Amino acid sequence: MDLPQHIAIIMDGNGRWSKDRAKPRHFGHKAGLETLKTIIEVAAKRGVGYLTVFAFGIENWLRPTDEVNYLMGLFLTALRRDIGRLHQNGIRVQFIGNKQQVHADLSIPMEEAESLTQHNTKMTLIVAFNYSGRWDLQQACQHLAQKVAANELTPAEITDSIISQHLSTAAWPDPDLFIRTSGEQRLSNFLLWQLSYAELYFTNKHWPDFDETELDKAIAFYASRERRFGKISEQIGSEDA
Repeated sequence: MDLPQHIAIIMDGNGRWSKDRAKPRHFGHKAGLETLKTIIEVAAKRGVGYLTVFAFGIENWLRPTDEVNYLMGLFLTALRRDIGRLHQNGIRVQFIGNKQQVHADLSIPMEEAESLTQHNTKMTLIVAFNYSGRWDLQQACQHLAQKVAANELTPAEITDSIISQHLSTAAWPDPDLFIRTSGEQRLSNFLLWQLSYAELYFTNKHWPDFDETELDKAIAFYASRERRFGKISEQIGSEDA
């Protein structure tokens, strides 16, 4: 089976999952964290090289204060409790997003997690925290504008490749497969540039119910797709011959 090298996931539906069970929203967030740990392990076992998850978007600060505070506490607990296990399993952990706006209570453990796991090679887990796709493009444009102003670059030299090199994901290949759970079918300001040629997979399963079987379904969907990148089927067939 053709395996995606890089999978990106919007882990949606924790709140709906809780509502279906007449539970408070934090109940779903806690269950969603357990699901994430499972999916990380399964993806690594399948041979996926990179897994990017949308943990917290810049727009998510607009949620009720109690929910935001709970999510921050849950994130900090995961950093302290689970990084050791990821490290033992050979998972490299990296964070993308506007780190300048992240409080030191979180940013320091994030840096420590990156440092601890930096030499691991089993799989790279990329956590998008305080992230948005528009922010990513904005900061890339700002860096490019600074280089033009300093005569280090001309406008004509700004290509697709140059832009990609200034995004927060420059160190990794673009995602091959995008997964969003809980029935929503939109990108929600996530990896807007990087998902240009990804295969898009949407499932009605809420994130806490997304398990090994569901991940395999998404991978099978990816394997069934013909990825042409602007070419026609006959051209792809001739390249494979």
